[in-house]
Amino acid sequence: MAACHRDFFVRPCGGSAYICVLTFIVMTKKELRQKYKYLRQELLIEEIEDLSLAIANRLLTLDIWDNIYFHLFLTMENQKEVHTDVILNILAGKDKEVIVSRSDFTSCMMVHYLLTDNTKLVLNEYGIPEPVKGIEVPSNKMDVVFVPLLGFDAQGHRVGYGKGFYDRFLADCKPGVIKIGLSFFEAEPDAIPHNDTDVVLDYCVTPERVYRFGV
Repeated sequence: MAACHRDFFVRPCGGSAYICVLTFIVMTKKELRQKYKYLRQELLIEEIEDLSLAIANRLLTLDIWDNIYFHLFLTMENQKEVHTDVILNILAGKDKEVIVSRSDFTSCMMVHYLLTDNTKLVLNEYGIPEPVKGIEVPSNKMDVVFVPLLGFDAQGHRVGYGKGFYDRFLADCKPGVIKIGLSFFEAEPDAIPHNDTDVVLDYCVTPERVYRFGV
């Protein structure tokens, strides 16, 4: 259930005082996942394509394009994720090295591969396009990582799918790696529950704006 937080304060009124109680509802990560999955499912395919294009265009305004190694998640269409094929075309046009991953759901770790013309992709049981094999690339090679998410807040904390794949991956990246979330929706007004193992984003890009967190 969502957690309740109460603030008490005393307000004077005609020589007397009374106590006001303000109650704030803070959603749990589970509730936030349900919220954003529902919002996504309400989007039409045409809307997703337009919103994804707007996100890709805003990415072009970021000062990231001198980097070489870009890790890109491939879209889970059954989850109505941001379409990253437009970003892939941008990266190809700029002659960047694109890295994609295969997930191990036993260890909740990912193995990363260089995406080439010869890379064979297959859908896993969760609908994630993954490389069968290829040239492995270590996590500390990444310069920029595009991070999938369901929701995020104004401090750069995010809600993912709950398995911790990207938190583990990003913790293994070099200190200066640029972490960019992609979202159809704007930031949550309240802070998302987080702990010390949650990795904070550097940016989150939506169709309407670019959020910057401590960069």
